[in-house]
Amino acid sequence: MWKALIQSVLMVVAVSATTAPVVSQKLDFQATGVPLQAASADPQIAAALRAVSVEKIHQNIQTLVDFGTRDTLSSMVTGLAPGKGINPAAGWIKGQFDAYSKDCGGCLEVKEDIFLQEPPGGAASRVLQPTRMTSVYALLRGTDPAQARRMYLVTGHYDTRASDVMDPKIDAPGANDDTSGTAVSMECARVLSKHKFPATIVFVTVPGEEQGLLGSKHLAELAKSEGWDLQGVLNNDIVGGNTTPGETLQNKNLVRVFSEGISSALSNEEMRRLLFLGAESDSPSRELAREILDTARTYLPAPTLRPMMELRLDRYGRGGDHRSFNEEGFAAVRFTEWREDYNHQHQTVRQENGVQYGDLLQYDDFNYIARVTKLNAATLATMASAPGQPKDVHISTREQANTSVIEFDAPDGAPADTWYQLVWRETIAANWQYGGNASRYQERVDGAKHTVTVPISKDNVFFGVRSCDARGHCSAAVAPVPPAQSR
Repeated sequence: MWKALIQSVLMVVAVSATTAPVVSQKLDFQATGVPLQAASADPQIAAALRAVSVEKIHQNIQTLVDFGTRDTLSSMVTGLAPGKGINPAAGWIKGQFDAYSKDCGGCLEVKEDIFLQEPPGGAASRVLQPTRMTSVYALLRGTDPAQARRMYLVTGHYDTRASDVMDPKIDAPGANDDTSGTAVSMECARVLSKHKFPATIVFVTVPGEEQGLLGSKHLAELAKSEGWDLQGVLNNDIVGGNTTPGETLQNKNLVRVFSEGISSALSNEEMRRLLFLGAESDSPSRELAREILDTARTYLPAPTLRPMMELRLDRYGRGGDHRSFNEEGFAAVRFTEWREDYNHQHQTVRQENGVQYGDLLQYDDFNYIARVTKLNAATLATMASAPGQPKDVHISTREQANTSVIEFDAPDGAPADTWYQLVWRETIAANWQYGGNASRYQERVDGAKHTVTVPISKDNVFFGVRSCDARGHCSAAVAPVPPAQSR
């Protein structure tokens, strides 16, 4: 009897479960804003992207490969064949930047950061004698006097290595690591120099990466000492789209974007505070990565090229030049192809047991590099066109309520048409999901200070604030934190 009764009850429950009405209720963070959509394309930026040339990228990589070795240590070696080594390569890169500047009526300031690197010391040192290093870079100054001080930078390292990083004479073509990234920076310079932007863009190639990030370290320290208002650094390293025959898991529609979480430049107290707030994934570098994803939706929609946020500084056991800028307190990220082939990087050119080793030109995909170039160029142009990031962005914790009060100041030099977008995401989401114009909510403006009250519980989402202009260019977001007195 009990068995029959239990079965009868279960049948009723099952029928009720299938016939009961489904209640659909939006959560507060869904009801308040709208899902983020791709912004409209800027005709000027779209024109610059159309000018990106697969052939020019190929030519630049071929020319750099033809220098034979570009091991940083070759700068001090005598007896190399004419036209071989890193010094002639640096001279050629500078000549290319000079030519781009000539084509745009002298719009680029072409510079060299030349220094003598002393041996760092230690058993693992990759510099054993004073070594000449030359970073080559070009500045496209912003046209708006109120915004030109703000800067965005793209870089790749033009030095290469063979299996023995201390051998400066052996051929080290480095077609992917990192001639591909150097080509991205150079092509961005060529196409963007034909246009004008309110803020400044810097196109960089550095040496010394394989010797311990030495070229980028010196340039980042220079930027810090000279007070550069550097709000974003895009480092391209191994973006050749490896084309090893038989590789079936490479994906040419993806590019990884690595970014640090909590900044290493923060004090221990600041780090502990961010961890307490759960803000470890809202560093300036992470917000820069999110800006790249936002730009891709507009200019390279899937499946053209999809940037993938990698929530770590870099690959296991590896490093890149963005780290040098991170250590000086600048927001910086790294672009790298989806799957690397380690037979074709950090290897002396040779064949063993039927396997080809070496970072050879034949494994580069120039169409892929061109798409990565377009993503870099679009991101640089969007950020250089947008107002600067909001300043002093805070969230109030004075009251316990199901609303959130966010305060921020207008960025320096903000144009009169600047407006502000609040963005937010669930605490389990990596990227921004929803947003709304701050003026839609209860907003109070007192000079440069804005106070916005949003009907969303601050405990269930992460917020950001972006500055936008009338044409829809938006800055990277700034995540609000409680003001210092709320600790």
